[in-house]
Amino acid sequence: QVQLVESGGGLVQAGGSLRLSCAASGRTFRNLAMGWFRQAPGKEREFVAVISWGGGNEDYTDSVKGRFTISRDNAKNTVYLQMNSLKPEDTAVYYCGASRQVYPDLSYYGNYGNYDYWGQGTQVTVSS
Repeated sequence: QVQLVESGGGLVQAGGSLRLSCAASGRTFRNLAMGWFRQAPGKEREFVAVISWGGGNEDYTDSVKGRFTISRDNAKNTVYLQMNSLKPEDTAVYYCGASRQVYPDLSYYGNYGNYDYWGQGTQVTVSS
């Protein structure tokens, strides 16, 4: 089992920045691909970013490319999402997910059904 706990959400003005953290415990963290998803009210959960188990590969949804950066610290069992130039449309609950599956094509991790563990979510609100 893996337990995931997100933190770092909050209220920020448009153009501002936030850094989300997701701390993992339980299973060996370095063997897990880690992803961030978000869900706005009335919408489905959507993929934001993923980082491979070794940290050498990343992928992002088009709407956040150039603004968000995913990273991981395997020594601290933590994955981060640095969010810059935030927009009101980034407002959502952000979820951290962990996948035990190892796929070279990171598009596999764009489907939330391919994750085995989820955190409880952290709210990000961007005001205009």
